[in-house]
Order: sequence, then structure tokens, then C-alpha cells
Amino acid sequence: MRAGEQRPAGIVACDAWTALGDAAATTAALRAGRIALSLQPVLGRDGGDPVPLALLGAMDEALPPRWLAPVKEMARRIPPGPWGAPRWPVLVTSSNFGVGSMYAFTRDHDPRHLQHGSPAVAVELLQRELGWSGNVQVFSHACVTAHLGLLHAARLLQAGLAERALVLSFDFVSPFVTGGFHSLKILNGQMPAPYAVRAAGAIGLGDGAAFAVLEREVSGFAIRAHCLHNEMYHFTSNRPDGAGFAVCADGMAAAARGRRVWIKGHGTGTLEAGRLEAEALARAFPGAPMVSWKGSLGHTLGSCGLVELALTLAALRDGTIPGTVGTSGPCFTDTVATSPFAAGEFDAAVLTSNAFGGAHAAMLLTHE
Repeated sequence: MRAGEQRPAGIVACDAWTALGDAAATTAALRAGRIALSLQPVLGRDGGDPVPLALLGAMDEALPPRWLAPVKEMARRIPPGPWGAPRWPVLVTSSNFGVGSMYAFTRDHDPRHLQHGSPAVAVELLQRELGWSGNVQVFSHACVTAHLGLLHAARLLQAGLAERALVLSFDFVSPFVTGGFHSLKILNGQMPAPYAVRAAGAIGLGDGAAFAVLEREVSGFAIRAHCLHNEMYHFTSNRPDGAGFAVCADGMAAAARGRRVWIKGHGTGTLEAGRLEAEALARAFPGAPMVSWKGSLGHTLGSCGLVELALTLAALRDGTIPGTVGTSGPCFTDTVATSPFAAGEFDAAVLTSNAFGGAHAAMLLTHE
């Protein structure tokens, strides 16, 4: 889906929960250069190589699931409403849902883990705990998942099918997830340095949850355009010419024409994807500063698009954008900002996320 003339969706409320706290606390910590990641055993209590993780509590799955309490705590900040009613849809986005519970079942064979191990039953648990009615939809498409949920919510509002829409996302890492990334050699003993030119790439992984409430009326912050593109090129890698990154970068440039833009990039710390993303965005937005915060928080997987939207909003309200944490340079392009900068020079932000196999997503955030 290319960016084009789209009706904006107003942001009523948005917050996040990370290893550094809520969105305001996390953004303050990022401005100070604080790194939440620390080297921890890749398989939790089963040990293994030390890898960079930013966790909300021990990684090994508990009963009830360890993601439930933080998500419920965050959900207290959601504005009240008949969520799940016909015109008040809830969209739950994640790339993991309860996969940690499924992995726990393979280790201790406790059948209680199966009560919240699959996406369907994990969302049913949330529905009961948060009192939602039946209009709940589920999205999962790797690391662009939250963008899909936000886009679908905007379309429901634009079509007049919803009064308000709630998008809620959560991804909590487990030994199943960390072990998988470790097997690909991108989760290793190095700390991530997004967009840095160095001999080998490395990512971190982190727990994260976030929500956004959207409506048709715009009185402040709004998501004004979306762009999604899937190369369908390979199971994990992108086209080597960077064409997939360029589709979303160019689409956002067209949507943002005439605006002063800064960029919240994806920036996990991998080398090829980091270079292709940085170069595509630098071409589309000459001189626009670009940052990534995954060098502190790790990659919050399918939830990163919504977690980082909440952090962007908190930074804009404070007036200072955190720089790229964990990177000192040299970088792939001179547009990578490694220090905080003033938000007042800009009137829009482009937020990007990318996923395995060449899936790309971006959105344009404005303040009217």
C-alpha cells in the first residue's frame, strides 16, 4: 500500500511500557543516554551465551504469564469506553503473543501454560481481564505488526465504521525467541550500535507493550499517512539494491512534501538492513536527522512500531528528541543523529519499521 491522500487519524491517547518505565520515563532515560540492555543468558534459566536483553522481570515464563501484569498496569491509562463494542473496536497486535508459554509447556509439561499459549487464547485472556466485548481483532506480521493495526484502525475510522479504535500491542521475549535470533548470529555477545559502520552487526531484544486510541477528529497529534510494502524477496533478507526501503521512504517523502521532518528509524543494529534503510531515507529526506532507540531498549519485535510511536509523542511533548543511543559513529550516513536535538525545528516525523523478508512500513506523524 503506497502513501497517498489519506484522511488523518487523531491520537486521543498513547503510552508504552518498556524496561525503562512508561513512555515519559523511557524517553527521559533515552535523552540521558541510558541503556536498558544488559548481557544475560540467551536461554534464561537454562543458561547459554550472554546476549543483550532489556526485560521487565525474569525471562522464563510464569503462571499467570509474565506479560499479563505489565499489560494490565499499562491498560489503566487507556481512556474509558465500551471497548469491544461494535463501533469501539480493539485491535491487538503482536509477533509473539503467548509463545513463551508454549515453550514453557515443552519444558515442564504443565497444561496450565496452554491456557494462554496461542494468539487466540492469549487475546481471550486479555479480553476477560480488561473487560472488552467481542469486537476484538488480531494482527501478527513480524516486526511491522503494530503498523498494520494502526493502519486498519485508521481505515475503520475513515470508513465511518468506528467512533474510536484502540490498538494494543505487546511482545515479551522468551527463550524460544532469543534462541531463534541467536541461531541466526544477529543476537550475539555484542551490544547493538544502530547505523554504525563496524565489522559485525548485533541486535538486542526487549520486552515492550503500548497502546494508542485513535479517532476521526484531529485536534493535536495525528497519523496523517501510512505506507506498507512487502518485497517477498527472501525468508530473512532484503533485496540487495534496497528497493523495498525506497518504496516506503519515497512514499513518505511525497506525503510529507512541504514539511520539516525528522525520522525515527527502525535501526536494530544489523549491518546490511541498517545501511539500506539509512541510505534510502537520506536520499528521500536530504538533511533530515534520523535516530534509533533500539541500542537502549532492544528490538520490541512486532510491538516496536507502537512502542516507538508512544516514545516519539512523549519526546515531542517534552521538546527534545533523544539521539541514537549506543552509537557514536562513524555511521552509514551523516544524517544519523547521535545526540539529542530540539523538536521545535520540525513539524512532522516519519516513523519506520522493517521486518524479515523485506516487509517495510512507515507512517507520518504531524501536530496540527
